[in-house]
This record gives sequence, structure tokens and C-alpha cells, in this order.
Amino acid sequence: MKYIKFFLIGILFGIIMTKSEIISWYRIQEMFRFHSFHMYGVIGSSVILGMIQVLIIKKINFKNIGGKIIEFKNKKLGRYNNLYGGIIFGLGWALTGACPGPMYILIGNGYYIFGVVILSAILGAFTYGAIKEKLPH
Repeated sequence: MKYIKFFLIGILFGIIMTKSEIISWYRIQEMFRFHSFHMYGVIGSSVILGMIQVLIIKKINFKNIGGKIIEFKNKKLGRYNNLYGGIIFGLGWALTGACPGPMYILIGNGYYIFGVVILSAILGAFTYGAIKEKLPH
């Protein structure tokens, strides 16, 4: 019962994503073919809202669920890390038709085949964790 508020926020998030057609393969295809501004508008709005939220969190010193103050630390990245990460993310998005958040929402909408995609994503995360010490960071 302690986490019921997060469960309810997750349901609301799923409803909003479904009603705004963010999980629609057709909308994603439209975006990649530059036929519609819909997805670019949603993603751009999310980036701007995220920037505002990070500024507020930094300014007010919000605490996480455990009561610890949220801190943002700068990472030292290699020259092409974002490029490689973006390519891997984009390939996964193109192959599955969904990025990580909507995968769970698609299962909630009855597309149970995305269970395979989620299991593959989890396997990929564990694989990365197992070999990350050998990768250039």
C-alpha cells in the first residue's frame, strides 16, 4: 500500500501515452519518414519540460523516495559515446517499434508479444552489466 501512488501515476501515464498515440507504430513511422510533426512535438515538449524539472530539482533540493537529496553529477564521456548509444537505441526502436517506456504500455494494451521485447531488453541490460568493465567508457 506504500507505493499505491506510484502505481496510480503509472496507470495515468499509460492512459495519456495511449490517448496521445505515442505508442502507435503508425505515428512512429510518420515521424521517421518526416510526414508529421506529432511525435517531434511530443518529444520536444518532453525535453523542455524535463529541463525545467531538473532546474527546479536543483534549485529546491528535492529529496528522493528514501529521503536523500537528489544530486546530478557530470559524466566524462568519450568522443563518440552518445553516437554509439544513439545508434543502438535507434536500431532497437526501429526493430521493435517502441522505446522502453511504451513497451510496458503496449503490454497493458494487449500486445503481449512485447513481453519478448522486454525480456530481450532485460537480457541486454544484464549483458552490459556483465561486460561493462571491458568496454571503453
